[in-house]
Amino acid sequence: MKLTPLAFSSLIGLTAFTSHAQALDIKLGHVLAPTHNWHISAQGFADDVREATDSRVNFQVFPSGQLGNETRMVEGMQIGSMDAGIIGCGSFQSLEPKFGIVELPYSWASREAAYAAYDGELGETLEALAQEKNIKVLSWWENGFRHVTNNRGPIESPDDLEGLKIRVTPDRMRLDTFEALGSNPAPLAFGELYSALQQGVFDAQENPLSIIYSSSFYEVQDYVSLTGHVWAPACLTIADLTWNKINPDDQEIIQELANEWRDKQRAMTQEDDETMLENLTAEGMQINEVDTAPFNQKVQDVWSDYTEVFGEELMETVKQYRTVE
Repeated sequence: MKLTPLAFSSLIGLTAFTSHAQALDIKLGHVLAPTHNWHISAQGFADDVREATDSRVNFQVFPSGQLGNETRMVEGMQIGSMDAGIIGCGSFQSLEPKFGIVELPYSWASREAAYAAYDGELGETLEALAQEKNIKVLSWWENGFRHVTNNRGPIESPDDLEGLKIRVTPDRMRLDTFEALGSNPAPLAFGELYSALQQGVFDAQENPLSIIYSSSFYEVQDYVSLTGHVWAPACLTIADLTWNKINPDDQEIIQELANEWRDKQRAMTQEDDETMLENLTAEGMQINEVDTAPFNQKVQDVWSDYTEVFGEELMETVKQYRTVE
């Protein structure tokens, strides 16, 4: 059948409409600043997905907690009211207490040991737990080793933490860790942290170097002590309800790009750690190395106390990766 010009034009319009209707916009949120490598990597991931799927899947990245804090985003993904997020994995404890294992102090001798664990059996176990809560973990990114900053003086031994008012993330294990180290910890939402430090509500806080710098904590803190008490993973996650709207071919593309940007983001974090110390020093902070052995010894009861929460099997999974090089 030969189409008239009008019919042909109508068919083209219908095809364009159908293609447009298949496009899926996905809001991806995180709590860090646009200068942080989470955001840079998320934007790169979004751009690559858009190109590789011919704009069928469009991740729209919202930094700085614009879509809510991490707890709100995690709960939203569980019920399908939130599409996707880059989440510090400790924030999943509100849904599944076993996710708290990511916060065990002094778990990893190196980044490489942590990478092997989360790309291996430990990651698979935690992914299955998230899946039970209707959340898919696409890949394991990095938040990095956490260090203590404060306004009182260098932290060179656990004694220097004695009585220090320190803001920690709102999870029980982090509180228990710093109580074991002798400080006076309390939780606070990340978005409120800068002003709390500025006003003297807290003497100290603990975060990776990249967050310390990108959040301008050097303006309100004088000392950085390289305690490295936790290596923290981050999850690139998506709600099952959103994931299931994507056709299988595009799902495969997204998964491949999630793994690719996992590796790029980790590389950025390593590069950041090499330059952040210089940047923080240039901003006037005093930085000191730390012998972590006495700190590690002080927190051994935390490992013992939480074995019942996480179970022997999961604890053994962590232990088998601790010294991987």
